Amino acid sequence: MDTKLKGDIAEQAAILRALNRGWGVLTPVGDRLPYDLVLDVEGALVKVQVKCAWFDKPSRNHVVDNRRTRTNRRAMVREAYQAGDFDFALVYLPEPDLFYVFPVEVFIGYGSEIHMVEADKRQRKPGSAEYRDAWDLILQWAARGETRA
Repeated sequence: MDTKLKGDIAEQAAILRALNRGWGVLTPVGDRLPYDLVLDVEGALVKVQVKCAWFDKPSRNHVVDNRRTRTNRRAMVREAYQAGDFDFALVYLPEPDLFYVFPVEVFIGYGSEIHMVEADKRQRKPGSAEYRDAWDLILQWAARGETRA
């Protein structure tokens, strides 16, 4: 499976999760914007970037690149996202079919990669663990009326 197809699957999984919560989903035309979806959560519009993580066998971690990737005919360019680019990043782990829900400030605060550990036999949880399946963060954010233009 190529990365575009994995991204499409992750976006569709995010749409399904949002619809199951009773949220509206808007999809931008094209892929030039720094976000993939807009969620209508109780009237608040939430810009969302969707990423698909991969499983890194040596580290036994799920990993996602937290930079924007653009391609043209000559090269692939990666650049950092900015705080105003979106409100939340949804990182999809195909196996075990779940999302990590990161506020933009947290997502862009990591270096170039975020590692998510799904093993239960660890002495302490990684920092990313608090964002595992944390859909309520979006609901709380929307309730505060923090919608940005």
